[in-house]
Amino acid sequence: MMIRIATFAVTALLSAATALAQDAAPAPPFNPDAYPPEVRRALRYGHEECLRAGGGKVTFAPDTVRQVDLTGDGRDDYIVDFHHTACAGWESTYCGTGGCTMEILVTLPDGKVRSVFNGRAHDIEISPDPVVKSARPRTIRFALHGSYCGGFGSQVCNKTHRITAKPFAFRQ
Repeated sequence: MMIRIATFAVTALLSAATALAQDAAPAPPFNPDAYPPEVRRALRYGHEECLRAGGGKVTFAPDTVRQVDLTGDGRDDYIVDFHHTACAGWESTYCGTGGCTMEILVTLPDGKVRSVFNGRAHDIEISPDPVVKSARPRTIRFALHGSYCGGFGSQVCNKTHRITAKPFAFRQ
């Protein structure tokens, strides 16, 4: 009886350890070829900027590109966010006091992809999907450098913008 209980306990522990090991498996490598040419062009910035800074290899995080419908038209739009991108030998290439480099690209009705925002932000928060599923653009709250609200440095300035196919920028 004791041997059966011990065997059961060991089997349960091994099963739990196997499940934990599977959960801890690394995410698949980032694949820029999975995105449209316009998104890949935005990603090339990462390589070019790293080389200009004197850095080496660029490592994109799995969440560098997010696909989400921002314009409310049912098509995937893209947020290219360099927050977790690494430039070997020059770690501050993509981020600074103004936040991190990001670009928002929207898919147009003809299937082309257009950049509508290219700048820096500390963080973004996308409004939840509308309850009523109509063609309604989403709003993004951008946490920007304090100078966008008349402040300075580490002060954070929050600005919101409804995402459409029209390019926009924030002014200091």
